[in-house]
Amino acid sequence: MGSIPFVGEMITLSLMALALGMDAFSVGLGMGMIPLRLRRIAIIGFTVGMFHIIMPFSGMVLGRFLSNQLGSFTTMGGGALLIILGVQMFRSSFKKDDEPALSPIGFGLIVFALSVSLDSFSVGLSLGMFGVRTVMTLLLFGIASMVLTWIGLLLGRKVQGLLGTYSEMLGGSILCGFGLQLIFG
Repeated sequence: MGSIPFVGEMITLSLMALALGMDAFSVGLGMGMIPLRLRRIAIIGFTVGMFHIIMPFSGMVLGRFLSNQLGSFTTMGGGALLIILGVQMFRSSFKKDDEPALSPIGFGLIVFALSVSLDSFSVGLSLGMFGVRTVMTLLLFGIASMVLTWIGLLLGRKVQGLLGTYSEMLGGSILCGFGLQLIFG
């Protein structure tokens, strides 16, 4: 009898993890259209996974103290960051050099990982108020987002090979569209 609440909580948290990871998948699909090596893809996925652990944990810790208004602020901030990344990718598609304006290396990687994990902060805020199993939640969120980021980046890489010079433009458009959806959706 005692395992039924645990199973229900696992199913709910797994679905939440997949939903949050779909953001990373969608953005990874756009970002994957930049030429990336497999090692870079692995690092990006790992970094996004780590941010999907850090951000909801921060939200859980602060969830008892902050108001619900912060949740909409983080979604707007995440959308704005995605639009900035998308515009920079789109602009760099018109340049003749092969290097994107903001690549997922160093600061660009931090901005990318932060932009796709901000919504998990607001989810962490609400989960912190309900007292869910913290370690299980964070592991599910981190693993789902890491794997879905890898899938998105690898699919984007395949599409990039098919689209050639238009792939970065398409990737930037996808990021902008997803950012607008976060802000206005």
